[in-house]
Amino acid sequence: MGAMSTDRVLYLLGAAAPPVLDLVPVIEQAQADGWDVCLGLTPTAADWLTESIPSLEQLTGHPVRHRHRRPGEADPWPAADVALVAPATFNTLNAWALGLTSAWLVAFAAEAIGKGIPLVTMPCVNQALVAHPQFDRTIATLRGAGVEVLLGPGGFEPNPPGQGRPAGYPWPAALEAVRKRVG
Repeated sequence: MGAMSTDRVLYLLGAAAPPVLDLVPVIEQAQADGWDVCLGLTPTAADWLTESIPSLEQLTGHPVRHRHRRPGEADPWPAADVALVAPATFNTLNAWALGLTSAWLVAFAAEAIGKGIPLVTMPCVNQALVAHPQFDRTIATLRGAGVEVLLGPGGFEPNPPGQGRPAGYPWPAALEAVRKRVG
């Protein structure tokens, strides 16, 4: 399909959780909604998707990003109108809230707060990780910074450890939240 000619740019930024393994229908739906989609991944998610990256680049019309640019290297993407960090793992969410930017995806998301880029995130974490004392602080920090966090009814509802339901990850709720953030 390739990149759509549109002025609306969505950065879809995925971490290494099972829903990241089936991004094609999500990208296609976003494109059908009129978004020019740029896909960014954490290093582990990029490793999981190594064989799929060429077809994902063909689908989006943009390089898939997963590392920091080298000094002097041009930004290969158009400017974002909105960014969706999903699936967002426990590690990615905590690193983002704490400003730990060793991964490009987290560095972009952290900087996007200060740049005023609308941000939506949908966690993909189990109930045991949600019970960790840092998790509530992380969600409060991100929400306090203006990030829309889709957690709980209407968004992602954590499951018991080992009982993930990647096919039930609520991508439609995430895409709807992105539409509403941009207006």
